[in-house]
Amino acid sequence: MPNQLHFELVSPENLVLGKDAVLVTVPGGEGDYGVLVGHAPMITIVRPGVIEVFEQENAAASDRIFVAGGFAEVTNERCTVLAEEAMPVSQLDRVALEQQAKDIAEDIGLAKSDAERAAAEAQLALVKAKLQAIN
Repeated sequence: MPNQLHFELVSPENLVLGKDAVLVTVPGGEGDYGVLVGHAPMITIVRPGVIEVFEQENAAASDRIFVAGGFAEVTNERCTVLAEEAMPVSQLDRVALEQQAKDIAEDIGLAKSDAERAAAEAQLALVKAKLQAIN
């Protein structure tokens, strides 16, 4: 279809998703943005959040995928996201994530160095982003 762009989501392990869509929303470093066919070319940072893929106009997102960050390249006909980690939002487990957040918060309190604390804080931010994606 002429009003569709090709979307690809790639993680270090594999091609997570490749399909044509009318709209893709991406959590960019400066805020969320939508990509339609004919979009101006750009390369951006992707922050932790949810990518939504819309295959049809005026319909709900056909795919909602949590990404842990990465980069996106947009052209007038294509949107490619290279993600550090990617998984469908439906596979996120709220109970496990809440427990993980508690454990990491304890680790922050027990950190013996600034580097350990910073690493734990980064992990906690990622878990919180996953929990927000579920909501």
